[in-house]
Amino acid sequence: MKIMHIAGGGDKGGAKTHILALCSKLKEKNELTLVSLRGGEFPKDAEALGIRTKTFFSAFVPMDYIRLIRYVKKEKPDIVHCHGAKANLAGALLRLFAGRTIVTTVHSDYKLDYMHSFLKRNTIGRINSAALRFFNYYITVSDNFRRMLTERSFSPLKIMTIYNGLDFSQKAQKPDKAEYLKKAGLEYKEGDVVFGIPARLNPVKDISTLLRAFELASRKTPNIKLLIGGDGEETEKLMALSKELKLEDKVSFMGWLNDVPTFFAACDVDVLCSISESFPYSILEGIREGCAVITSDVGGMRDLIENGKSGYIFSPGDVETFASYISDLATDPKKRRAFSERLYQKASSLYSLDNMAETQQQIYENILTLKARGKRDGVLICGAYGRGNAGDEAILGAIIDTMRLIDPLMPICVMTRSPMKTKLLHGVKAVYTFNLLSFLRDMKKRRLFINGGGSLIQDITSSRSLYFYLFTIWAAKHMGCRVLMYGCGIGHVHRPLNRRLTKAVLNRNADTITLRDPKSMEELKDMGITRPDIRLTSDPALGLEAASDMTAEAYLKKHGMDINGKYICFALRFWKSSFDINAFAQAARHAYEKHGLTPVFIPFERPGDISPSRQVMEMLEDIPCLMLDDIDDIGLMIAVLKRMSLVCAMRLHALVFSAAAGVPFIGVSYDIKVEGFMEYAGNPFFTNLENLSPEGLKGLCDSALKDPSMFTGIAHRLKELEKLNMEAASQLMQSCQ
Repeated sequence: MKIMHIAGGGDKGGAKTHILALCSKLKEKNELTLVSLRGGEFPKDAEALGIRTKTFFSAFVPMDYIRLIRYVKKEKPDIVHCHGAKANLAGALLRLFAGRTIVTTVHSDYKLDYMHSFLKRNTIGRINSAALRFFNYYITVSDNFRRMLTERSFSPLKIMTIYNGLDFSQKAQKPDKAEYLKKAGLEYKEGDVVFGIPARLNPVKDISTLLRAFELASRKTPNIKLLIGGDGEETEKLMALSKELKLEDKVSFMGWLNDVPTFFAACDVDVLCSISESFPYSILEGIREGCAVITSDVGGMRDLIENGKSGYIFSPGDVETFASYISDLATDPKKRRAFSERLYQKASSLYSLDNMAETQQQIYENILTLKARGKRDGVLICGAYGRGNAGDEAILGAIIDTMRLIDPLMPICVMTRSPMKTKLLHGVKAVYTFNLLSFLRDMKKRRLFINGGGSLIQDITSSRSLYFYLFTIWAAKHMGCRVLMYGCGIGHVHRPLNRRLTKAVLNRNADTITLRDPKSMEELKDMGITRPDIRLTSDPALGLEAASDMTAEAYLKKHGMDINGKYICFALRFWKSSFDINAFAQAARHAYEKHGLTPVFIPFERPGDISPSRQVMEMLEDIPCLMLDDIDDIGLMIAVLKRMSLVCAMRLHALVFSAAAGVPFIGVSYDIKVEGFMEYAGNPFFTNLENLSPEGLKGLCDSALKDPSMFTGIAHRLKELEKLNMEAASQLMQSCQ
């Protein structure tokens, strides 16, 4: 593969480390050239590492870009990879005038890069912001930067994440601390704890917060010293602040560092206080040399550090918390050592230079694979998404996971009521459900259309929704897509006209229909729908995995719950007909008094389900109960349900998740889909709203708790059936290649 990296050439610190380390590894497998748009230290250091380097640097910058365009046209690299504002402008020009595939690594928040200078912010900053819109793909070095780009309307399909990596085998020799600090202008005494930060001294790094926190901490723990390596436009201002805070004997401004490893080898704690970062190299460099870490909550720090267990994380600008962490580590050498050892173990395995280079190589190969594909590719998914319903979002997550198992590079677009939320949550392209032009335009680009999960083909709620979903199926077929109805519940379709219309549309336009229960198959047969390939599977959400036990336990502890406690969960909703809500209160009281189960209420659709839960809780004032109304992650939802002794639910997907978790569950049916699922699952413990009574619900609770082991078998059988959804989708994708 022929790769060209372009850098501004003035790169220092983490950006320079990243570029040179990455190029030094990638050149082993590729024909790689590093272009520097400035002479001096950067290209010289690159050449010293054996990297083929080309410099374009003159007094007339436009001519440098012209020469670069000519050079690229001659070399014809497969991919041009840019780093930084100056290089990004070059990349945009190369796409326009040389027709190359261009990629950029977003090392920082480009809107904050020049916050210290009005002139640069409104010249270089604006040019860079415009140039970024021309790139084919974007590489972020943390998930929060992926989120940032998505929120700024960059396509999630073009954003890839790769975490920074470091060669952990190249450790510096430990210097004599007293001698090192003496050179820095500080006196070192045995027992002093040395904190260090190498950084550009500009507003984004927020060194003033560090100085204020350090002064506050020194009142309690005077045995601390601070080394600040770096220079920048705020140097004089920060030195004046240090003097004002009377820190001259505790803080050293060392200027630009030529030997960062030795700097950290002389430190005990690596600190970071930035307002914004991606995934700072300075933290990895400190970890490599055995430092503990205190960092502001920026970039991918929470992916690396577990707050309080392997390091400390504070909110940017929070002087008091920062100071408390400084004092804590200054007085506890065992904790410093434990933090540093845990971080080294994790960072050296997950954030190594080899891992970074391998991931980058795979990204290049993926880009070339996508480039070689035809213009028509991927899938458009349509369903009742983006409305805050946990069940519908679980279906969407399951379908997306399945599509990515079939083809990890598959472009996926979703029709949703909340496009931005869907983009951020799933990393897919999203269009507003009722934006006709947008979804018709996308249909022309896709090979497969999925009418995804849930009970979309029904007229109980309204005929309008039925007409809409039938229209999308018809339109997708006429736009050239294959059509899959995925893990569906069908019906009831009551009105004769609607039944005839449904029959006509599905027989003529649906290729494959997978169904989540036998009642749905009966409904299709009753309407005369026989032409599609119809298969009985199970609900797509059954394929989702629970979050880890550690995650679930942390959530339960946060809400004051005993991780070994016994609980009964209720998932309620309002329905058109009135019903005896007191029955749930009586059942909850019975479960508490007879079986020792504390009632827990989980609203599956917020805010609608919160009210009925509160009504029941008001009837239980004399016994402990609680509501969990902040679970947004489906994996966490399943993990929490696994901790329940019994689930009593009206919501279908509360029952589905309980089945996936293998816990006892009883259903209260308000619709055929609930009754159909319970019968298909082979679970006899259900009733309907018409027959709901306190005594009946109490009896169901007692019966379901007698043999918890039967629910493990239900989970296994339904999960095996769910795999047939993937089989049908895979076969249909292959047929339309």
